Amino acid sequence: MKPEEFYQALSQKGIELSDKQKEQFQIYFHELVETNKVMNLTSITEESQVYLKHFYDSLVLGFVDDKILTDELSLCDIGSGAGFPSIPLKIVNPKLKITMIDSLNKRIKFLNNLAGKLDLTGINLVHGRAEELGKNKLYRENYDVVTARAVSAMNVLTELCLPFVKVGGKFIAMKSEKAPEELSEAKYAISLLGGKVTDQKSFELPNDEGIRNFIFVEKTKVTPKKYPRKPGTPARKPLVG
Repeated sequence: MKPEEFYQALSQKGIELSDKQKEQFQIYFHELVETNKVMNLTSITEESQVYLKHFYDSLVLGFVDDKILTDELSLCDIGSGAGFPSIPLKIVNPKLKITMIDSLNKRIKFLNNLAGKLDLTGINLVHGRAEELGKNKLYRENYDVVTARAVSAMNVLTELCLPFVKVGGKFIAMKSEKAPEELSEAKYAISLLGGKVTDQKSFELPNDEGIRNFIFVEKTKVTPKKYPRKPGTPARKPLVG
C-alpha cells in the first residue's frame, strides 16, 4: 500500500486527509525508519508495508468504532510501542486526548520526539507498567476508550486494560484469528473486573493481509481494588474461573 493507495483507501471510508495530515504520516514513516536503525521499534520498515500494516491497520479501530475518528474522547493505549494504534488515530482525529503507556523509557522518548515533530498536542506519555499505573488514581478508571495492540492473551489483556476504563467506557481488544477461543477463556476475568462483552467485529485487511478481530468490553461496574495484581503476575497466573 503506497501512500497514494493509503489516501485513496481512506477516502473510500469517507476520510479525506489534508496536506498537513499527509505530511504527518510521511514524517512518521521517516522517523520510524530512522530511529529503528538504532532502536528496535519494528520489523516492518518498507514504506508500503508500514502504510498498510501499521498506519492503515491502526485506523481500522476507527472503522469498527467511528466515534474514535470523529469525537472528543479520552483514549489510553497500553503498551504503545512505536505509537500504534494511537498516533495514526490522533493524526486523523486531532480532538482525541491520548495517553500512551509503555514500560520502556526509550520508546517514550521516541514518542515524545515524534509528537513534537508531528506538531501534535493533547498527548500524555507515561513510562511505567500497566499493573502499577492501573492502581494510580491519575489513570485508574479515567478513560472513555482503552485499547492495546498486543500479543498477550485476552484474559491477561483484560486485567491490564480494564482497570483504566471509566464506568460506561469500553476496552477494545485488537486480536488476530484466535479471538473466539481467547474470549471464551477470558469471560471470567472480564466479569470479575467489571466488564461485559457487548460486541465483536471483524475487518479484512487489503491485499490478503489477514483478518483483524475486535472484542468490545463495556465497563459496567468498578474494578475491585486488588486488580491489577503485581507486575508480571497477570501473565504468569492469568485469571481463570
